[in-house]
Amino acid sequence: MIKAVKGTRDILPPSSTVWNEVESITRELFRTFNYQEIRTPIIEETALFARGVGQDTDIVSKEMYTFEDRDGSSITLRPEATASVMRAYIEHRLDQAPGLQKLYYIGPMFRRERPQKGRYRQFYQIGAEAIGSESPAVDAEIIELVVELLRRVGLTEFQLHLNSVGDANCRPRYVALLREKLRDVAPRMCGDCQRRAETNPLRVLDCKVPADQPIIETLPSIQDHLCEPCRTHFNAVRGHLENRGIPYEVRPRMVRGLDYYMRTTFEIVHGGLGAQNAVLGGGRYDGLAESLGSKVAAPGIGFSIGEDRLVMSVEQEHPDAHKAALDLYIAPIGAAAELHCARLAQDVRSAGRSVELGLDAKVKRSMELANKIGARFVLLVGDNEMAAGRYTLKNMQSGEQETVGRDQLIPRIE
Repeated sequence: MIKAVKGTRDILPPSSTVWNEVESITRELFRTFNYQEIRTPIIEETALFARGVGQDTDIVSKEMYTFEDRDGSSITLRPEATASVMRAYIEHRLDQAPGLQKLYYIGPMFRRERPQKGRYRQFYQIGAEAIGSESPAVDAEIIELVVELLRRVGLTEFQLHLNSVGDANCRPRYVALLREKLRDVAPRMCGDCQRRAETNPLRVLDCKVPADQPIIETLPSIQDHLCEPCRTHFNAVRGHLENRGIPYEVRPRMVRGLDYYMRTTFEIVHGGLGAQNAVLGGGRYDGLAESLGSKVAAPGIGFSIGEDRLVMSVEQEHPDAHKAALDLYIAPIGAAAELHCARLAQDVRSAGRSVELGLDAKVKRSMELANKIGARFVLLVGDNEMAAGRYTLKNMQSGEQETVGRDQLIPRIE
């Protein structure tokens, strides 16, 4: 028997109902913040991620699905979307369009990681990018957006963590200091930290190995080494969040795993996800456009939500709130009734209600099936009902039955 490839999965009902609800809520929220959808290809040139995400990041060095195309070019399944959105922004000269470019995306990404709870090799992200401004007010607005998104899908048990990772002026000095401090302590840390101590010291701060945490706590804090412009920017972001009534916690050792981040970075964690508890993360990437070859600066900030984890969190907090309810099960009794009921079903569906048209002529079996699939009402239609033009409608929750005409059917189930 052929099964799904390791690290991938099928999203089946009723879980797919939650996915659709989350995406519907998300699209409506993006509309109210004036974000427009962008759809980029699943495959991109490998150089896009090597230059944008960073050659020494775990994503590029260990996790990407990369292959040689027939023309000899190197192609990669996208491991994240920000680089792709920026590539599209540059390629299509969106800097010439009026105002801030506010773009969102929903779709699959691919990384060859070790599968675990809420983490898959084909996973889904909801994300947004606001490109064209360095203003700390934009940072606060995009954080407000993600907080409101989580609230609208029904999450309450989450926390916002905030930090600044500096810029090209102050961060290199901090990284040099961090590398120096790590020379003495890295040999006592996990293998990944020993490697990152030289290649990407900032990523050491993001280590999740419990035994390494006491060592990490002794390392210098980037908050003590921000230049004045970065400190002013970060304080302004905090002020905007406080003005919006958004609680947060400054986490000086929270960093993001991609090289393009600078200044504001943030994560939102949810307690129901275990050790890997980040639902979403994001940050500012003012130098990304230039690293991809743009001659025009395009400062921006964005975020990505792990939709797999988001849906898992929603299902945990509200296990019974997202079951799809079938409005009406129509049980035809006899061949003539099947034809008649097909037209009834058309009428009900045209009114925007969901209908399942039964195939079994036995009333008892129809009632049992309607109950199992969660129908709100059952309509019984036989020869007598068709002759009289009135049908038996049963409310499956209360057990009450009544006789209704064709013109009364839709108002009753509404």
